[in-house]
Amino acid sequence: MTEKILSNNQAVVAGEIISEFTFSHEIFGEGFYMVDLLVNRLSDATDVIPLMVSDRLIDVEQSHLGEKIEAKGQFRSYNKHEETKNRLILSLFVRELNILNDDDEMQHPNQIYLDGYICKAPIYRMTPLGREIADVLLAVNRAYGKSDYIPCICWGRNARFAGKLSVGEHVAVWGRIQSREYQKKLENEEVINRVAYEVSVSKMECLE
Repeated sequence: MTEKILSNNQAVVAGEIISEFTFSHEIFGEGFYMVDLLVNRLSDATDVIPLMVSDRLIDVEQSHLGEKIEAKGQFRSYNKHEETKNRLILSLFVRELNILNDDDEMQHPNQIYLDGYICKAPIYRMTPLGREIADVLLAVNRAYGKSDYIPCICWGRNARFAGKLSVGEHVAVWGRIQSREYQKKLENEEVINRVAYEVSVSKMECLE
């Protein structure tokens, strides 16, 4: 049962470490640390993806700035309580980490596969430039009765397909993890910059 659940959330990213490791939490003597990975897109754009890494996978006491790595794991979420609201925090939980040499090619630097359930009515709309877009929130089951809630964004025909889906439908998604900067206005009119993380969908299909 556990192995089946683990296979419904698979991601691999490759890129350059651009931050130091910062402590997150400890479970049964195993420390977990956060680090940012700069991942190139096929275009000139880049994504900065937060990784959660065990201190058993890499020496977190050393600086690894500028090193190129490949990380495989699961895209996970948790709710962080901020003042009066909960905020969804996303990161790639790393199960396998490999240091890349300069000669190693990053053929597929950013891929993800998710098997989950629509847990919120998809929002379909048109951009000012006439592009079709749909926002989907996917619940992906984890072991021990837990779930990860993964925001996905669809374009074009995928957006039309997603816009017709109902809450509870079982779908598979292929795509990549992306970061997107946005501005949030606070109650005191102050504007702060934030980063959202989501899956940019390249393919989606119903499983049932």
